[in-house]
Amino acid sequence: MQEEPVWDEWRRPGPTLRQRQRDIGIAVIVLLCAIEVTVLVNSMGAFMYRNPPSLLVQLVWVVALSVPLVVRRRYPMTVMLAVSVLFIAAQMNRVGDNLVPSAILFCAIFTVGAWGQDRLRARWSRIGVIVAMFLWLGFNLVRALLGPKGEFKDAAGPMDPVLASVVYGLEFNVFFFMFAYVVGEMAWSGARRRAQLEFQAEELRRSQEQNTRGAIAAERMRIARDLHDVVAHHVSVMGIQAGAARRVLDTDPVMARDALQTVEQTARTAISELRGLLGVLRADAEPDLKAAPGLGDLPELFDSARAAGLEVSHNVYGDAREVPSGVALSAYRVVQEALTNVVKHADAHRVDVRMRFLESALELEITDDGRGRATSNSPGFGLVGMRERLAVHGGSLEAGPRREAGYLVRASLPTALEEKA
Repeated sequence: MQEEPVWDEWRRPGPTLRQRQRDIGIAVIVLLCAIEVTVLVNSMGAFMYRNPPSLLVQLVWVVALSVPLVVRRRYPMTVMLAVSVLFIAAQMNRVGDNLVPSAILFCAIFTVGAWGQDRLRARWSRIGVIVAMFLWLGFNLVRALLGPKGEFKDAAGPMDPVLASVVYGLEFNVFFFMFAYVVGEMAWSGARRRAQLEFQAEELRRSQEQNTRGAIAAERMRIARDLHDVVAHHVSVMGIQAGAARRVLDTDPVMARDALQTVEQTARTAISELRGLLGVLRADAEPDLKAAPGLGDLPELFDSARAAGLEVSHNVYGDAREVPSGVALSAYRVVQEALTNVVKHADAHRVDVRMRFLESALELEITDDGRGRATSNSPGFGLVGMRERLAVHGGSLEAGPRREAGYLVRASLPTALEEKA
């Protein structure tokens, strides 16, 4: 497992190429807006300060303020300091418009909060800029109070118009700068939360992979144990028949020949079962002396499902015949797992189990009328185990939601024994 980062010391990765390209686009848009607003302000004569410079000089100032935004996410602190100095310098030179320059300053302060790698420097540099801006604001207010008072022709409120103007300017700037600071912090926290979620999602994916591998290994061990029981049975039969043939070989050749034919047939069956065991790794486990279940034990599964409240129907199609013990065991396990899933997850009322004896295969089909798994895309460990079990015999599995309602599990198991000389 990957070691979890110390999130209090997390550093936001630098901007991607797409984000840097987006900054260029934003800077161009801001520049065009600044030029347009400056032209409109000059055309209306609605200047922020008296005796502004020429339109050309004002345009030079707004261009100088807008250009640093091109690299705002790559060098956030440098851009904020540059914009702050240019902002004060532009006001000292009485630039006619203050709206777009204020928006540029807001963006610069916000960017330091959202992208500054050194959080301590990011915090104090923003506080320093905000303090400097309030000192500049205080200087302008004092200069305005000491200079000639403006005309307030339409003033009708209870406060002195000059005092009201000062309070309004202070409150507006407090809100402006605090909002820029807080929004920047929120952007940084949001980026860190996304990084945490991505890390947790990756850890969850790794954990699921490990759990899946563990489930497969456990299922293979169970398959190995079951096949061991089947093969042990065949070997025992071969030993008994071979001993019987040895005892009657001189006195009853016909009985001895029959016994040897049984040994031959059993050996072929055992070899076929052993071929499915190849590649299956088995750890040491407690011996299971219980006989391996088969098709004859399916009614017990149906009774258990009925006891859980399901209505179970079972139909057999084709000519029923004996199948290899390993195939019968795997068929039993598939039905068992399918019924378990229906009881636990499907929220079903009825389940239909169909068994088809084809020419060279045994086909099982389990369907239900439930709703539980129709909305889930997770295959689950049960289906993984089914596929592993069927793969031992060269079989196949089809599983998924039905078109109308419920779930379908269809398994096909080859039953023809491979003849070997």
